[in-house]
Amino acid sequence: MSEVSLLYTTFPDETTAKAIAHNVVTEKLAACANMMAPMVSIYEWDDKIEENSEVAILFKTTSDRSQALIARIVALHPYEVPAIIGWPAGISHAPFAAWVTQQTK
Repeated sequence: MSEVSLLYTTFPDETTAKAIAHNVVTEKLAACANMMAPMVSIYEWDDKIEENSEVAILFKTTSDRSQALIARIVALHPYEVPAIIGWPAGISHAPFAAWVTQQTK
């Protein structure tokens, strides 16, 4: 069984976030996508400080599917350089890890 991995990224709005989440879950690249409440992101882009509302998603997948999930998010994402950060879960409830593995086959 592959280790559970988490991928975090942000989207410009709820509609885009939901569409991409549905897409990658349907394609079995992620077992689950947890949308988080809108947030404010402050960052520098093109030498200018930006402040925008965004929606974050935490995707649950396996280490075996992580790179394919990243590639698919990048292909669907409207941002020029989407922030996608991933890490192994390390510790997870065995039945949940088995479910994630089954959902991403």
